[in-house]
Amino acid sequence: MTTILDDQKLSGYSLMQTAIEAVAAFMVARADGKTVSPPRHHVPFDGHGDLVFTIGGVSGDRPLAGFRVYDTFTGNEQTQIVAVWSADDARLKGVVLGERLGAIRTGAIGGVAIRHLSPPDAKVVGLIGSGLQARMQLAAAASVRPIRKAYIYSRDARHRAAFAEDMQAQLGLEVKPVACAKDAAKEADIVICATSSTRPILDMSDLKPGAHINTLGPKTIDAHELGLDVAAAASIIATDSKEQARSYASPFFLQGSRHEQRMVELSDIVAGRTTHRTSSDQTTLFCSVGLAGTEVAVAAAILDSLSGKDA
Repeated sequence: MTTILDDQKLSGYSLMQTAIEAVAAFMVARADGKTVSPPRHHVPFDGHGDLVFTIGGVSGDRPLAGFRVYDTFTGNEQTQIVAVWSADDARLKGVVLGERLGAIRTGAIGGVAIRHLSPPDAKVVGLIGSGLQARMQLAAAASVRPIRKAYIYSRDARHRAAFAEDMQAQLGLEVKPVACAKDAAKEADIVICATSSTRPILDMSDLKPGAHINTLGPKTIDAHELGLDVAAAASIIATDSKEQARSYASPFFLQGSRHEQRMVELSDIVAGRTTHRTSSDQTTLFCSVGLAGTEVAVAAAILDSLSGKDA
């Protein structure tokens, strides 16, 4: 019988470490040319929205293949489906329904970036945004660094207060809501931007020297949540998929600049094939765009970890 998981089965944050290791292994395989990760594909349904597909997998001793599909239909809650096959025996390993797997996967990618780009002794996180993505990013940061404190800012004071109370209880960290984005970032070793803002909410003057920044929100020329001076100051600019960044409907916010030419693949950093952080005063930037196939790898790892349990 095919295993089917939903958001309830993936609740909490206990699966984050499993997801991070799955993404790290996928990154090494990507650097070795052993993954399938084409850009996402939009199929429009006129007047309603799109079905968006990401397809990918990994070869090697335990080859995987699969896809994720989600909708942009208006007037309905978004639905996501991830299906995973064991490619060597054509066995359907399982199906995952709901939005939580995607957030875990994105959090895990952010966690891998934090592991390889942030100061090794990073203890303070600044978060801009209080949604599910910000929660997963904080959980991922706490999985790879000795985090002791987090500051949270979002536009709605009730949301940031609820975030602080819940994440403090869930992760055992001190989480403090603050009144502006600058207050969240000024003491942070790691800054996580997970907003829908189309205008920069932070620039370089707001950041602590040597900070690492993960940006998850808008990153197009016409709409970006970070000031371009952050990219200019960054010693390292990494992304999970340069191909996906080039495939944005609206041009990527660094397109055509010298900073785009400096951008490196996170997979090459993970595999030790390109530059990583070498000093405590370096500013580093990770631009998360969504690497196809990682959701398949994470789903497979979670399905394996839950096998034998009441899945």
